[in-house]
Amino acid sequence: MKNIIRWFIANTVAANLLMIFILIAGFFTLSRLRMEVFPDIAIPIINVSVIYPGASPEDIEESICVKVEEQVQGVNGLKRITSSSNEGYGSINIEVENGYDIDEVKDEVKSQIDAITSFPDGAEKPTIRSFEGQPEVITIAVHGEVDEVSLLSIAEKIRDEVNDLPKITQTRLGKKPREISIEVSENTLQKYGLSFDYIASRIRSSSMDVPGGAIETYDGEILIRSKGQAYTGDDFGLIPVLSLSDGSTLLLRDIANIVDGFQDVEYDIKFNSEPAKLIRVYRTGDQNALDIADAVHEYLKKKQPLMPPGISLTSWKDESVILRGRIELLLKNAYLGLGLVLLVLALFLKPKLAAWVALGIPISFMGGFSLLPVFDVSINMISLFTFILVLGIVVDDAIVVGENIHIFRKRGLKAEDAALEGAYQVAKPVIFAVLTTMVTFSPMVLVEGALGKIWKIIPIVTILVLIFSLIESLTILPAHLAHMKDDRGTKDNLFFDWWARIQLGIHNGLQSFIKNIYEPGLRWALFHRANTIAIAISIFILTIGVVASGILRFSFFPPLEADIVIAGVEYPEGTPVSITKNGLERVEKSAFKLRDTLEVLYPKQKIFINMCSTAGDQPVKTQSSRGPGNLDATFFGSHLAECVIELAPGEERPMSAKEISKIWRELTGSIPGVKQLTFDSDLFSTGAPIEIKLSSINREDLKAVTAVLKDRLQTYAGVFDIKDSFSAGKDEIKLKLRPEAQNYGITMSSLARQVRQAFYGDEIQRIQRGRDEVKVFLRYPKSERTSLNNLEQMNVRVGNNVEVPLGQVAQGELSSGYSTITRTDRKRSINITADVDLTEANANEILARFESEHIKPLLDSFPSINYSFEGEQREQRDTLGSLYKNFALALFVVYILLAVPFKSYLQPLIIMSAIPFGFTGAVIGHLIMGMNLAVLSIIGIVALSGVVVNDSLVMVDFINRYRREEGKTVMAAALAAGPRRFRPILLTSITTFVGLFPLLIEKSVQAKFLVPMAISLAFGVLFATLITLLLVPTSYLVIEDIKKYFGDITK
Repeated sequence: MKNIIRWFIANTVAANLLMIFILIAGFFTLSRLRMEVFPDIAIPIINVSVIYPGASPEDIEESICVKVEEQVQGVNGLKRITSSSNEGYGSINIEVENGYDIDEVKDEVKSQIDAITSFPDGAEKPTIRSFEGQPEVITIAVHGEVDEVSLLSIAEKIRDEVNDLPKITQTRLGKKPREISIEVSENTLQKYGLSFDYIASRIRSSSMDVPGGAIETYDGEILIRSKGQAYTGDDFGLIPVLSLSDGSTLLLRDIANIVDGFQDVEYDIKFNSEPAKLIRVYRTGDQNALDIADAVHEYLKKKQPLMPPGISLTSWKDESVILRGRIELLLKNAYLGLGLVLLVLALFLKPKLAAWVALGIPISFMGGFSLLPVFDVSINMISLFTFILVLGIVVDDAIVVGENIHIFRKRGLKAEDAALEGAYQVAKPVIFAVLTTMVTFSPMVLVEGALGKIWKIIPIVTILVLIFSLIESLTILPAHLAHMKDDRGTKDNLFFDWWARIQLGIHNGLQSFIKNIYEPGLRWALFHRANTIAIAISIFILTIGVVASGILRFSFFPPLEADIVIAGVEYPEGTPVSITKNGLERVEKSAFKLRDTLEVLYPKQKIFINMCSTAGDQPVKTQSSRGPGNLDATFFGSHLAECVIELAPGEERPMSAKEISKIWRELTGSIPGVKQLTFDSDLFSTGAPIEIKLSSINREDLKAVTAVLKDRLQTYAGVFDIKDSFSAGKDEIKLKLRPEAQNYGITMSSLARQVRQAFYGDEIQRIQRGRDEVKVFLRYPKSERTSLNNLEQMNVRVGNNVEVPLGQVAQGELSSGYSTITRTDRKRSINITADVDLTEANANEILARFESEHIKPLLDSFPSINYSFEGEQREQRDTLGSLYKNFALALFVVYILLAVPFKSYLQPLIIMSAIPFGFTGAVIGHLIMGMNLAVLSIIGIVALSGVVVNDSLVMVDFINRYRREEGKTVMAAALAAGPRRFRPILLTSITTFVGLFPLLIEKSVQAKFLVPMAISLAFGVLFATLITLLLVPTSYLVIEDIKKYFGDITK
């Protein structure tokens, strides 16, 4: 190492070129980095979805989900299989174990599903995909008071033009699927003696294009094609169906009402109370969200004046606004933190020394930026936060090296010699200090759970920055300090003279503190070693007591506020969309009242930006609910609706989204007939704080236990909004054949097919018309599909011209079905969810009591039922479980890293004795700041372990050095090392604290979820510093006492 330092000191050109190369590489990489609010999460789940139009949830379960589950359950790498059977489709989620390649597992799952040959005839081909999020950047709302066909035509044109913009590669237009419905009444069928099968066969045989080969002529090859495919309703109307006895031909349009329109989907969107179509714009690969949004805004600015009267184009859910706001917020904190770090350095160090030490910050940061693409890390809230996090840590090694070189200069050595000796003397402890910090950050790389993909960004950024910090402090810094001239030219400068007096005052005050307070305190601690150790242990036990007693509560992941407020309306299952729209209109009216209220409260600020209402679906709620603990959340159906208000960015508005949603809730009041009315403002969810999954093969036991547990959960204070996932679905009629049916030769297959043809429709063809796939259906007219009487009057056809009323051959049983059937590991399951008021209770404590007091005793009577904690609890279990396990391994690696250079088994324990007191400092910090512990607090405490051992490491190294090189006694070495290291230890701790200080006082709700980690690091470092200065020398002497008593057993 000495030769490397000597070479850079002798070759300043190389040092400067290395510095310039790192700065330029970082600068050019920074402009090309992907930018996003939150990093994309690649979730290890394979989803299999099968559409079976018109099927009930029970049909889907029996004919789709069970078959898929049984077929894939033997695939290697499967952790869990869950399925959801809904009306018209089934969704099966296959969770993959850690360590398995998801693409290989997906290929094996696909081959197993392809082997299933018993899916129903009406079921579509299974879709198999992994959960790879398509990040939505911005949405264009095309809205105005025009008919649906015209609006869609305009929206499609806009979509195509936006898709052609150079920086945009993927768009999606939300619209109803197109459909041609050929409607033939029962009376018409009877009149002409027709059947649906006959009409369908005539259409299929007439509407087709068939290649006919080629004719080889002398002039060349001529292709033959038979062209007869119908593409529009009018084309289908011209198809001949029947030749009459008078020689005329009966065309399809003569017997059928042909509607060339849209599928009868109960789905409606309004934007600012006008009918609307939404065009979603996505980014792919490394595309920049800001570039895409700017391109869309530029297009809208040019296009709006050219739009037909009454049609407007408005941007909606613009991620770039959020991204810019969050980046500006974090950059403001970064600049403030950087300013404070520079100020502290300038107060404690000589101006030129402070400048060269501070230069380590941009060099380390730019080095880190240059390597981010290698690890697929983007510029996002987490990565920017991590750069702020290491702002004060990154100069620690430069401070230690710079301070030591400065001390050698004061001893009279030449600049080059002082730089070489000063840097080399602390090179080993600095290298191992950085290595221990890297190791203690590394557990986050291997954290399990969906959130683990987010947390791994923190160690990657930290380790990259620390690597360049180490390179800079042992190569570039010594080279610059070796050729740094004395500050003689600054003596005549008034400002520098004034600043020097301030520095002298701080230096004298510090020396006075060391001499009059620290040295006597250290001497007392060393001479009363047993008392010192006892006090330290007592403090740590008291810390554990504060956490264990619940004085300091734990909430896994605090809510992350969005710039929207979502009102969700839910009616009982099966409610027609017309009634759902009435409830939605009530919510829209209260939203306009909210807008007026906000305008009165804040006349100079526009808080309410836009409003989007959807009936028959809850797309925004589905998106925000799909957090790590709830990956397959879906809210769709005629009984559902939502109204979403877009607010001004959080940095600009005077009220939080939560406060605005509270006012909106009060203005809305209760709506008659509504099952549930919710108001949310969270960016995403980790799942419900309390979520208990019950699974069993016995359906009745499952319902009974669910009812009991829900009632008992209500007895706990602070628990509210208790729900379960079971709900009755639409009424259904189950048809069974009468014995008389055998007389007519009617089979269940024939009956089911004809009923499906009449009421759902027989899908005759699928045609491609432009960019749309159009389904062609043959069925009864809508007026004959609206009552039970229509079913009773239907005729079942057998053979040639034999018609039998359905009531003679079949009987119907009316019952209530399921809205959704969920299964876990091939058993039916029900989820009980509840929210918790953190001011009154803690989810972990409640669940621990609820499990021992109610769940286990109750399930003794129901052995068929299994239970597990899901949602936030499951994510917490995965994340914290793997974090603790990895942390234990990291501590062992730290021990090895310390034991090797110190050639001792016991001295690493002295150095690591500061780690528990970092936890104490973190707890004290949370109590001072009035915040609960969160998962980021725990991650901060884990990372803190590497930071707090750095000062201890250098302290022990100097005690050893004094004993070895100057022959001092253990007591004298400890008394000498403490005051010698006081200043750099204090300086490194203060720079770490002030670098994080702006985040500690940040009031913005957008950055609030990041604050717990900053608290853990900032206060942990401060408290551990006090411990290091007293406990480490004391522990050193205690170890020596033990060795002296038992003999030197370590040698």
